Amino acid sequence: MTHVTPFLLFRGDCAEAMEFYQSCLGGDLSITRLADTPMKDDMPAEQAHKVVNAVLRSGDIVLTATDWLHATRVPRHGNMVGIYLTDVPYDQLRAVFDKLSDGADPDLLDDLRDMPFGVYGHLVDKYDVQWFFRGEPL
Repeated sequence: MTHVTPFLLFRGDCAEAMEFYQSCLGGDLSITRLADTPMKDDMPAEQAHKVVNAVLRSGDIVLTATDWLHATRVPRHGNMVGIYLTDVPYDQLRAVFDKLSDGADPDLLDDLRDMPFGVYGHLVDKYDVQWFFRGEPL
């Protein structure tokens, strides 16, 4: 089943924010930190405490979040919220990604690629909407 959820980005306080949202909304919260993933070896040690994925599920509400981890792009008002498309077979994920890439900013496009947690990609479409993609590993 395909899931589309809000995707929130934080400046290092993702765990605190998601725990706050859990206190407001209830539900189950899962948090994965960089230090607990194979990606830790490719990132600066001072980022090990940061959250790579947090998911809060409360009834029909699902919030997905991460701390800002991109090495060259910076968080600013307007790029801290996006749309997260998950649990999609690769061929469908590729088709949607390619369609949304039409007119997208090439400097803000991370093509679909295998990561330790599955296929990942990101783009900012021609309307300045940020999209994140995650699918099963290739």
